[in-house]
Amino acid sequence: MSEKFYGKRKPVESKVGQLTLSSKAVNVTAKVISKSDSRNVTSGRDGMAHQVCDALVGDDTGCIILTLWDNNIEKADVGETVRVENGYVSLYRGNMRLNIGRFGKIEKVQPFEGEVNTENNLSEKTYEQTFQRRRSYRGYRRY
Repeated sequence: MSEKFYGKRKPVESKVGQLTLSSKAVNVTAKVISKSDSRNVTSGRDGMAHQVCDALVGDDTGCIILTLWDNNIEKADVGETVRVENGYVSLYRGNMRLNIGRFGKIEKVQPFEGEVNTENNLSEKTYEQTFQRRRSYRGYRRY
């Protein structure tokens, strides 16, 4: 099995309820509870058209919205269990989201046994989003 790294971090196993705003390089196994229709968006990074979809996934500790892009949309169907490897958590409009990113992957796995805890929905909690300077993909800074 090849291991992928997020920067210098080795991915760690995590339950959904253990995810925080600073969670990076996490492996999460969760059941897909619901999935939105995919929508077309234009990426600010590369200017290309992409499809994006939101899936609510969870385990016995909680649930969170998983953002799926392009080919990954087909890899998560309602009622199935998926494993996100080398994922990370980000804020979108003040709510936590689990993301796969370019260093991660998603795959279908054996069905999740047990009840999904929908009472602890991490994506329903709102956090104050602070503006951060970051270098864009094109090499210039956005302020």
